Amino acid sequence: MPFLDRPDGRIHYHVSGTGFPVLLFAPGGLRSRMELWSSPVGGPARPWVDWSDALPRAGFTAVAMDQRNAGRSLAGIEADGGWHTYAADHLALMDHLGFGRFHVLGGCIGGSFCLKAVEAAPQRVAAAVLQNPIGLHPEHPGYFPESHAEWGRELRSARPGLDADAIAAFGRNMWGGGFVFSVDHAFVRGCPTPTLLLPGTDVPHPAATSAELAALLPGVEVLADWRGPEHLDEQEGRVVEFLKRHTPPS
Repeated sequence: MPFLDRPDGRIHYHVSGTGFPVLLFAPGGLRSRMELWSSPVGGPARPWVDWSDALPRAGFTAVAMDQRNAGRSLAGIEADGGWHTYAADHLALMDHLGFGRFHVLGGCIGGSFCLKAVEAAPQRVAAAVLQNPIGLHPEHPGYFPESHAEWGRELRSARPGLDADAIAAFGRNMWGGGFVFSVDHAFVRGCPTPTLLLPGTDVPHPAATSAELAALLPGVEVLADWRGPEHLDEQEGRVVEFLKRHTPPS
């Protein structure tokens, strides 16, 4: 069970396959962990491809991870933390594994992680897939702050020593920016990395946010019908083709 040591904790990760690396950010909001790519045993099928399995079969190295304070990853929560804290984890993991350049693919909150990784290290991210990206829903602006408060209560129940004020400040840093939260409209408008968008349609993954991304991202490709068992083959084929097309020559 590999872990990456960080100054304030450790990050659980898993590597499979060979070939150009793809760093995977699983769905789940701040509970994002690698197990959420696959369908639960005896539960309903996921509407998305299990990229931790599909990408190694397609000739890529898949780097899956539990985000800090999710799954088996454990780390501190500081009042000045935020999206940059996660991006530092992501780049440190790829440094640890010896990957200079890589693709990113994220579901749900992973779309915002992808964009932040591009902002933090544009020369390192070769291509980005944004699947069901989160954003500020115009009719439900309290969704993420309220979800953050619930997440904070869960953490403090398990770890009573955590500082409630620091958790609250961390939440304001995470969810106070609007749009996709991690980056602003100006960055998206000038994004230097090729992108493929699989749009969202509900409260945490607003259609309005995906429409803005589709309008702003330079040269973005959009796969509109991707969700559900009848689209899994097309979803997998389109994403794999996109990533292969943008993989740098070895």
